[in-house]
Amino acid sequence: MIKRLSLAAVLTVTVLTLAGCNTPEQRALGGGAIGAGVGALAGQAIGGNTGSTVAGALIGGVAGAALGAATTPGRCVYQQYDRRGRPLYDRYGNARTYEAPCN
Repeated sequence: MIKRLSLAAVLTVTVLTLAGCNTPEQRALGGGAIGAGVGALAGQAIGGNTGSTVAGALIGGVAGAALGAATTPGRCVYQQYDRRGRPLYDRYGNARTYEAPCN
């Protein structure tokens, strides 16, 4: 029992550590990894067998990926300005813009 619990704790810490290394664009992947780990632990605790663990990992992985994708911040387009606050344009007269995460 102690061996199983320590293995589950090590796997959980590993999954959480790896999931924290993603960029905001990869939140679905990180959410899926965290969800699968938590779902597997919950399935094992509730059902106590391999089928429950696998089902919990699948359900948790799908739910975590969906939640991670839904909470991914969007990107906004901003216009560039010079030091005096005047808008900048390219040689064709188009406004110079850049993309950044929305606040």
